Amino acid sequence: MKTAIQPTRQENYPEWYQQVIKAADLAENSPVRGCMIIKPWGYGIWERMQARLDKMFKDTGHVNAYFPLFIPLSYLQKEADHVDGFAKECAVVTHHRLEADSEGNLQPAGKLDEPLVVRPTSETIIGEAFSRWTQSYRDLPILVNQWANVVRWEMRTRLFLRTSEFLWQEGHTAHATKDEAIQETMQMLNVYRDFARDFNAMSVIHGEKTPDERFPGAEVTYTIEAMMQDKKALQAGTSHFLGQNFSKAADISFSDEKGGKQFAWTTSWGVSTRMVGGLVMTHSDDNGLVLPPKVAPQQIVICPVYKTPEQRSEVLEFCHNLRKELRSKKYDDEELRVHIDDRDIRGGGKQWEWIKKGVPIRIEVGKRDLDKGQVFMGRRDQDKKQGIAIEEFKSKVVEMLGEMQDNLLKKSEDFTNKNIETISSKDQFIEYFKNPDSGFARVNFALDSDYEQVCKKLKVSARCMPIEDQELSGDCVFSGKKPEKVALFGRSY
Repeated sequence: MKTAIQPTRQENYPEWYQQVIKAADLAENSPVRGCMIIKPWGYGIWERMQARLDKMFKDTGHVNAYFPLFIPLSYLQKEADHVDGFAKECAVVTHHRLEADSEGNLQPAGKLDEPLVVRPTSETIIGEAFSRWTQSYRDLPILVNQWANVVRWEMRTRLFLRTSEFLWQEGHTAHATKDEAIQETMQMLNVYRDFARDFNAMSVIHGEKTPDERFPGAEVTYTIEAMMQDKKALQAGTSHFLGQNFSKAADISFSDEKGGKQFAWTTSWGVSTRMVGGLVMTHSDDNGLVLPPKVAPQQIVICPVYKTPEQRSEVLEFCHNLRKELRSKKYDDEELRVHIDDRDIRGGGKQWEWIKKGVPIRIEVGKRDLDKGQVFMGRRDQDKKQGIAIEEFKSKVVEMLGEMQDNLLKKSEDFTNKNIETISSKDQFIEYFKNPDSGFARVNFALDSDYEQVCKKLKVSARCMPIEDQELSGDCVFSGKKPEKVALFGRSY
């Protein structure tokens, strides 16, 4: 059967992903290598995610702030592990102006006294601010988030999943005690888990990263891992307990209740526009993007159909009245988002455009439909288009949106669970990942086991040690030692 997206997922998954983004008009490559232009429909999806996350952050006591894009090199050098983790990805500013040479060509001029790193992440510069804001235990906790762009100079890029510049939020907090900081780290991990599941309808596994996969400078890193339709893992969000590493480097210290000097305990956590890529790969099909109703910039698109000016007037009047009535209804505590597409496009082109954009519900209204008291409706999670009585549609539309949201989450959950296999030996592990179609391997794991060479040859990595799945049975599959954790391994983006 001919599909809107060529090649299909089965034929060439990476190219299918690129073509879905193109067909849905989400983004395109920019003139600057490795960067992207996020187009209005793609940015509308990010805005929906941003608005929901922002509310969730504020509901947990956080406030927004903004910190500079440029970070003095000396700030990064204070934290050795952090520098090592980001050194190869940093873009560096060394001059502050341009001057024309004798041939009129612009050249860098005005060398800076100290190089400035373009923000790859903000722990060091925010730590410097926290050190000035924190004098007493009464100044804590500090709970801030910033919405920003970051730059990590990537060699191999892919729209939304890995670009040299991307958008994200990064939360940074400072606490008087270790327990408070750990509680904050876990709270934000759970916020990300709930956001991914309840808003994006993405099944995720939340857990702790293995020591080798931790964020540079962190004591513990937690993650939400999602399985894409090609069975690869996507790290969709992370929450880090930083201990006192950054506070000692930046002197984030305070006087405790007894007058003694203490160093704060800090955290950081973030998700990025990579989540948009994860949404595409989780739900989309061979006809294009599929959007959960809570995320979709427009939940319902009404397409009027007419042949004469008289029909146009009658049909458009009905469409505007229908939109007004639909907008008075609420789903997910928000008014329904409804758009009328009255462009003069004939045939099925208009319908196919909205199918490829992933709009949850499409309505087609013509003169004959009005005479019959019905509209034609297509739901993006279903193949069929059907006639439905106008009053029945209006009474059931909110229920249908909720049903679609639930269906997409269940489909994602079922797919993930089906493609996790418990592995009990190294030989079985190797054999499992020789299959390019393998999913996640669930194994017993000793933290000090020598597993890197095996995984490197198979091009797999430790994804996480799931919080809700730690029933040990047997020995570590790599070392034969007594295991400490259950861990998931898989190929990843």
